Amino acid sequence: MTILGIDAGLGSLSAALFENGRAGASQELPGKVALEGGMRAISDILGGRRADRIGVGIGPGSFTGVRIAISYAKALALGWNVPLCGISTFDALECGLDAGGRPLLTVVRGREGVISVRLRTNAGERRASGYIRDVFETLQPELPPALLLTGNGAEDVRAALGERAIDVTTLPRAVEPAALAIAMLAAQRDPAASLHEVRADYGELPAVSVPKK
Repeated sequence: MTILGIDAGLGSLSAALFENGRAGASQELPGKVALEGGMRAISDILGGRRADRIGVGIGPGSFTGVRIAISYAKALALGWNVPLCGISTFDALECGLDAGGRPLLTVVRGREGVISVRLRTNAGERRASGYIRDVFETLQPELPPALLLTGNGAEDVRAALGERAIDVTTLPRAVEPAALAIAMLAAQRDPAASLHEVRADYGELPAVSVPKK
């Protein structure tokens, strides 16, 4: 089975194939070029073939990037009549990592100064989004004295964790680009029952508000 992974939530557009249990062709375009170069990158790695399943990053992450990636994935899934699987950015960043039961904080960078995080401990899972200061004020009661840290926003939060005297060990991503991790995870999960079930998880509200009439 050939699975196509698409992601544009982490500051770049990536597309990758996971074929018969192995990593296939992949391409990553740095910068916010998902709209201009996304379909070309997908076409290049496919080489004229069709995928049997599609996995797409649903966020949190770049507001515009997530929307574009989901639009591409839904259009291709509809045109090819193949299953679609939405994958959390947190899951993609953690793909292949072994936390060994230790607390793990995964950080996704949003707009400037804003992050989305997922904290996993033996007590359960907690998410928070917003400005760095506000996120750690929210999480403060649940932050352990030591944790593992990963994600594209990991360096953004080291100072905030240091101020709280938390011992941090950074884990680099085990699978790159993000689209490959997404394709690998899509191979293991049940696809959405319909395309409408695959929705963006922005993690935060957009930096605009609708005026009240």
